Formats: sequence, structure tokens, C-alpha cells
Amino acid sequence: MRKLKIIEHVSLDGVIQHGQDGDFPYGDWTAPYRTPVGREAILAAHGGRFDLLLGRRTYDLWSGFWPKAPSGPMADRLNAATKHVATRRPESLEWGPATGLGPDLVEGVRRIKAQNGPDLILSGSSTLTSPLLEHGLAEEVLLVVYPVLLGTGKRVFAEGTPARSLELIRTEAMPSGVVFNTYKAAGPLKV
Repeated sequence: MRKLKIIEHVSLDGVIQHGQDGDFPYGDWTAPYRTPVGREAILAAHGGRFDLLLGRRTYDLWSGFWPKAPSGPMADRLNAATKHVATRRPESLEWGPATGLGPDLVEGVRRIKAQNGPDLILSGSSTLTSPLLEHGLAEEVLLVVYPVLLGTGKRVFAEGTPARSLELIRTEAMPSGVVFNTYKAAGPLKV
């Protein structure tokens, strides 16, 4: 069975939105913190081969950038990955290989996880994060936390996300102040 890892770049206050997404006022707030060490950690977190699980908005944003990006380890891996997309318009998925998840997100992800293939990475796609955790479909969550407070924007976990427990597997601080926190899904909230 394929595993699903959620990888999100977040501010200290949980914002994942970037300037290319709507009228967000802060542009690419992660750029000042990018370093070669951080890039290598991100590449390692993704692994050598993976497929992507994406919401339609993230797919559309990424399809406007990654196919035109210069060849490199991340661009090559993202472009080669099969993109499994939550969409009502699967016929319009031009950045391939790509396939629609079908009308039911949970059943679509269960079906894909049961197939042979590389593990799945979800990045961005904040509307998918909460239901995937709620239904126990994500085995791991990596939060790449930047030392900034943004105060506004889309959050990694939406209001109303069901309570869940996560177990810290490892944490690694980058010289830039970015912290990689990796968690294992640990079921319902322990009270």
C-alpha cells in the first residue's frame, strides 16, 4: 500500500498562502529563508520518486510554473510525477501525467493508495489536508515552519478540522531559522 505524506511550508501562525495565490499581500515570503541546506532537506523529504496529490487550485498554479522551470532535481521530479487531482474537470488536466480523483475525495485517495506505485506527496492544497487527516489517509505530516507571522491568509488546517493527535518523529532546525517538524498521524485526539 502506498503511503501519503503531507508537506506544507507554513508561517509560525499556520499560513500557507503565497503571493501567486490570489491577492495575498506578502508575495513569496519564503524566499529570504531559502538556502542550499534547506533545498537538500526538502529534496530528501520528497524522496527520489513520488506521485502528487493536488487540489485543483494548486495544480493550476503549479502547472503554470513547473513545466517551464529549468531542469533540476525538484523540477524534474515534480514534472515526472503522476498528478492525482481533486477536480470536476479532469479533461482539462494538461500538465501530465495527470488523472482526476473522481467525485469522492476520500474514496479516490483510498483507491490510489491501494494501487502499486510510489508514495504520494500532498503539498499546498489546503482544502484536502483536513479531510485526509480526518479519514486517516495521511501517514506523515511535515511542517516546514518559517520564522514569520503573517496574520492573514489560508491556513494549513481549516477552521473545523476534526481534532487529531500527531506524534513528533523528528525535528531539524536549518541555519536560516526554518524548522522541519515531521509528525506521524496518531489517531483521534488523546485527552
